Amino acid sequence: MRDFRDAKLMAKTLRQALAERDISLTHSETLEIVARQFGLDQWNILSAKIEEAGASRSAIGIEPPMPIFRIFSVEKAMEFYCGFLGFHLDWEHRFGENFPLYCQVSRDGMALHLSEHSGDASPGAKAFVRVANVRAYHAELAGKDYRYMKPGVEEAPWGLEMTVTDPFSNRITFCEQT
Repeated sequence: MRDFRDAKLMAKTLRQALAERDISLTHSETLEIVARQFGLDQWNILSAKIEEAGASRSAIGIEPPMPIFRIFSVEKAMEFYCGFLGFHLDWEHRFGENFPLYCQVSRDGMALHLSEHSGDASPGAKAFVRVANVRAYHAELAGKDYRYMKPGVEEAPWGLEMTVTDPFSNRITFCEQT
């Protein structure tokens, strides 16, 4: 899950994206931009906040888990996660040409790893994700008219749920808990 502690990675990603558009900024300049995106005047303030957050964690430092979903087609995965669900491709990794993809997609505070590597995960996994407004997300998805998935909203004893299934049988249940 990305937050202010990922500021350096966010600055690097921003710098790379701008370079692809022939816009050249230094790493320092992108750090300053990321600091402003978090509502801070300068990088030094954000850097201090990052350092403080690291000091306040326990020695073990347990964080939320990172789901890994097995995929078999990069094209179908990107169509579903980025095109339909509205996630963004944060980064991707391959050990070389013609090697399986391992990548991260994210939206708001949620991040997922997608992997073509056979040993990383089994297809058919499920993730439970809390959302603030499942009906708004449902309306957004319905407006896209994705031909392979028409999710509904169902009432459960713990809240409203919308479950989506990717092309590889992995499921995500978005739940607005009541």
